[in-house]
Amino acid sequence: MGLGAAMRANRDKGGQGIISIHGMLLSMVAALALAVPAPAAARSGYPRIEVLSSRADLVAGGEAVVAVDLPRGVKASRVRVKLGRRSITRMFAIRPNRRDEALVTGLRLGRNVLTAVLADGRGARIVITNHPNGGPVFSGPQIKPWTCQPGARDRKCDAPRSFSYLYKSTNPKQIDLLPYDPAHPPSDVAMTTTDQGVTVPFIVREETGYQDRSRYRIEVLYQPGKRWSRWKPQRGFNHKLLILHGSSCQVAYTPTDPPWSSGALTGTPGMSDISTVALGRGFSVASTALDNSGVDCNVALQAESILMVKEHIWDSYGDIRYTIGEGCSGGSLAELWMANAYPGLYQGLIATCTFPDAGSTGQQIIDYALIAHYFGVPIAGSGTPESTLAEAQVAPATKGWTTNQVADVTGDAEENLPIGSNWAFSAYSYFQLADPEQQCPGISSGQVYEPQANPGGVRCGILDWDLSLLAPRPASVWDSQERQVGHGFAGSPIDNVGVQYGLGALENGQITPAQFVDLNTHIDGLNIDFRPQAQRTTADTPALANGYRTGIINEANNLDQVPIINLAGPNDPGLAHDSYRAFALRARLDRAHGTHANQVMWQGPAPIIGDPVELNDGSLVGIDRWLAAIYSDHSRRPLAAKVIADRPADVHDQCFDGAGNKVHDGICGPTVVPVYGTPRIVAVSRSRPTKTSASSSRCAEATTALRSPLRNGHSFSPCSRPASATGRSPVSTSSIRSRGRPTRPPRARRSTAGGRSGILRPQPSAGMGTDTLGSARGACVSAWRGCRRGGDARIPA
Repeated sequence: MGLGAAMRANRDKGGQGIISIHGMLLSMVAALALAVPAPAAARSGYPRIEVLSSRADLVAGGEAVVAVDLPRGVKASRVRVKLGRRSITRMFAIRPNRRDEALVTGLRLGRNVLTAVLADGRGARIVITNHPNGGPVFSGPQIKPWTCQPGARDRKCDAPRSFSYLYKSTNPKQIDLLPYDPAHPPSDVAMTTTDQGVTVPFIVREETGYQDRSRYRIEVLYQPGKRWSRWKPQRGFNHKLLILHGSSCQVAYTPTDPPWSSGALTGTPGMSDISTVALGRGFSVASTALDNSGVDCNVALQAESILMVKEHIWDSYGDIRYTIGEGCSGGSLAELWMANAYPGLYQGLIATCTFPDAGSTGQQIIDYALIAHYFGVPIAGSGTPESTLAEAQVAPATKGWTTNQVADVTGDAEENLPIGSNWAFSAYSYFQLADPEQQCPGISSGQVYEPQANPGGVRCGILDWDLSLLAPRPASVWDSQERQVGHGFAGSPIDNVGVQYGLGALENGQITPAQFVDLNTHIDGLNIDFRPQAQRTTADTPALANGYRTGIINEANNLDQVPIINLAGPNDPGLAHDSYRAFALRARLDRAHGTHANQVMWQGPAPIIGDPVELNDGSLVGIDRWLAAIYSDHSRRPLAAKVIADRPADVHDQCFDGAGNKVHDGICGPTVVPVYGTPRIVAVSRSRPTKTSASSSRCAEATTALRSPLRNGHSFSPCSRPASATGRSPVSTSSIRSRGRPTRPPRARRSTAGGRSGILRPQPSAGMGTDTLGSARGACVSAWRGCRRGGDARIPA
């Protein structure tokens, strides 16, 4: 299946084509436990089939959890279920949730037709598309070359699962979990009480394995020697999932280890990590190597890996009530852009050291790098962070600038200490991530791209890693290396044509007209190899449009469907994790939805993270209470309205003291968490850019330069149909019913949908969004293919 299948708007997760549609559907639907499918089957008089563990067209690994809901009065013994021509009726049984369900195994690769037929011939069918355990599912052609781990049994890096055990010690000085040997149990095993009131020994089973050509890791409370059934898990499991993410934004052409822990860059010594806290409360905790931006900065591939590991948990451990993402730095980047591009993947987010996405962040970093280059400060490949910061203090004087003036142009301002360091540190730290000539894991030195010696080599920068999303550059702009190898490199969505660097500083009298003119005359741009060139940088087509279409640039158009707790502390001195980015995300929510009430800021004095106690404990408890309230809301309000209405009264913007104690309501303010600007903010601002306030108006100003030139509602080829003015795809349905009593079940007919990107979903009935993959409103992720839809059908009597 191509990339176009990944972002089909409002796709039914596996229900029938006869589902009633109410106008334009949200891409999120009622929670599995509250979707009340049985009455729908009862009203229609036909059985209804639903794939629970994933979307029916996005199944992987050869198995799926399937439910058959029957009309009122029909016993389960009266239905016959087949997979193709094979009877699988015996796989089904009435489960503890009183639904007729089965873990259907033996799915072949590709198309599988599952039918459920009553004694009188009435029935239903569904097409389940099964993908390899090694992928891909929807991320497109897999990245090559790829080096599997030793012992892999095939080219997809598949390998048997392995299990081990850990435990929490009663010794308070022992913070981390320790190895546990079931044959020789230690005597200091602590007890834990889950959020469901169940008290069990704090023993954890860790599962590791391979999916999508890389590793995953799952941990859950587990009592060795006791049975765990998918239909009846051990009592310590609360049916909730916490997903951990990594940091940075880089690439690796080989399997790596999944990230684990909160990812807080400053660390949280002396206290249990959020993963341990979650396990003690009964959560399953999971991570995939590919959800780590530090080895996979590709939103589609990240989302694919999360979908696959969640399906495995559904198949092997039990139902998932809801999923919470947690991450710092590149981890927050991963969860935020995935939650927006693939709504339904997460139900709640805990974001720290916030980066909304890689696209707009890349724009900021390149601006920093160009300013550094203008002043002669090394931006990558030489020196150290310390020497770079020191150079940033003296280099401006060679051009007649003061460090204060540079800070005025970059948005760092006078309060940033050491003065003007953040722009230089950010350029040094991040610019190299895009360098195509660097060597990356899985690639030998002889394989690496070099413009003259090896123009056909592997380009290890993040742009070419995202080739399937951005698309190659057109032949009209190829450089000599591209002409030599006969194909375009990945296009860049970054552009600085027309940017008037330092305009706000000029208007405020902070720099002279001569400085302004010289800066904008000689700041120049970068070529496709990210080397300085005399011309400004022009974004490639179709890479610019694809940056918005695929979610590489996060417009927050779907983020109103998830509650977000954002933690932040001061960024000084020059820690390259600007607190402004959380306000930029808030402004995008305001612009897209008219409110940011689903985003809560918890701030404090701890650098970057604000408050380690709230990061590891309080935020998890807060987001869990918030989601539980949404989950219990049976009203007919849209999910986004529930997210706002059901927020607990004590979960709001707050300032903490760094030790878990609230200082006051509202954010801490500039004396604790200063909020600085960026070069693009200064380039459009007519007010002094020294220090931003927390007001909505200033926050809105912070994203003026990030505003998309391509708005939601536009039709971007190859997506053949524009979305509505709201950014949501119009959806219609038709189903064909025939009456009469057949002697045998006739052929099922497919239902149809209006518009290629409009996919049928059940109307929300109660509760919160389904814990499965949704799709962006009116979006098409494919850079090269149109969006297509398949259909499910009923068998008429």
